[in-house]
Amino acid sequence: MGKILFCDDEASVRDSLRIIFKKDYQVILAGNAEEAIQKVQTEEPDLIFLDIVMPGKDGLETLNEIRQKQPEIPVIMLTATKTVKSAVDAMKMGAYDYITKPFDVQELRIVVEKALETRLLKAENRRLQGEVEDRYQFDNIIGKSKEMRAIYATIGQIAEKNSTVLIHGESGTGKELIARAIHYNSPRKNKPFVAVNCAAIPETLIETELFGHEKGAFTDAHNRRIGHFELAHEGTLFLDEISELSLLTQAKILRALQEREFVRVGGMKTISIDVRLISATNKNLEEMMARGAFRSDLYYRINVVPLSIPPLRKRKEDILLLVQHFLEKHAGKGRKRIASEAMDILLSYEWPGNVRELENIIERIVVFSGSETVGPDEIPPILKSTSQMELIKRGVLNGRISFEDAEREFEKDILLDALKKTNFVQTKAAEFLGISRRILKYKMDKYGITEGVEQ
Repeated sequence: MGKILFCDDEASVRDSLRIIFKKDYQVILAGNAEEAIQKVQTEEPDLIFLDIVMPGKDGLETLNEIRQKQPEIPVIMLTATKTVKSAVDAMKMGAYDYITKPFDVQELRIVVEKALETRLLKAENRRLQGEVEDRYQFDNIIGKSKEMRAIYATIGQIAEKNSTVLIHGESGTGKELIARAIHYNSPRKNKPFVAVNCAAIPETLIETELFGHEKGAFTDAHNRRIGHFELAHEGTLFLDEISELSLLTQAKILRALQEREFVRVGGMKTISIDVRLISATNKNLEEMMARGAFRSDLYYRINVVPLSIPPLRKRKEDILLLVQHFLEKHAGKGRKRIASEAMDILLSYEWPGNVRELENIIERIVVFSGSETVGPDEIPPILKSTSQMELIKRGVLNGRISFEDAEREFEKDILLDALKKTNFVQTKAAEFLGISRRILKYKMDKYGITEGVEQ
């Protein structure tokens, strides 16, 4: 139940308001400014009604004091017709609305509902904004490898600056995550972060997507459209896969960056912008420049601060941390763990899809695994195509497998491969391995290899 504070020097008005709202809200009453200010501190109301004309400190003075101490509480001014101008002045000072006496009860209820709803929405927006900022703190990006520590250090150095940044990395390495971390650790964090996937927009639409268009600019332009540059004003514009843009579009982006202004498609008015640009690509832009596919002047404009994100296969020491992070994200903290044999498979895989692929695999494991400890049998088959030798080697190096056991597993694996290649014909398999059939048979018996074997 919400709390409403009514401040009016007339007892009859206070009583009327109490009767109207007592069934739906907790009603707090004050007869003067001093009492109202004191109850704002002790009762922490969700909404305040404040009379403009009161003896001693009037409503405008009281509003000013409340706004300084509790700026988030909406205040609705109570006014007679002759003091409407003062009520308008109160709106300029930050009042949410005003109501004229005598009251229309239905109007009063509607204003209360809207004011409380607005406060809830603002509180939710602040909560979500806080969650977003926490999520993209650069020290929350997962990884302890030397390469990732270097990236953290660079983000810490450049976030406060306004420099353009070019992020290079394979698909799935987390380029947008890095871009968001830069934005949410910068002075622009309370302004928009606008992400554009340049590869996903057809060339015929890219200009209007980036710069917008005026109504009637072309056949289907039924309304004015605001482009991404304009939407990102005072914030950050992230152009992912910038290498996919045509030379003509590159030239228009370069001009917008240099002049800090542009004109919407079909428009005449020049629009000024203040945008920090972060770009990303998985291609070699220098090679593209050499063959004329990317403008050198734009490259030097966007490559003020280069950041290279290493692929997951080159920072495998981060896999354990990432696996733990994604298990907690998709299953909950402490709900699941990965057995060492299963972890060996994850560590041996090359992860061509990088961190994105790893998260997808862990989410799949969480969905289909019914046990608290995920064993090797629950790892998707695509990951098990890694050579058995690599798994055995990792088991020896982490102390899980003895050298003698590894040697036996390795020998058994070679025998099985040779038998499979020769359709399990022992004579041919022995010849393929350069040993006698008698030695082959001895080793097969030693390792219990019988299935599918022909004489």
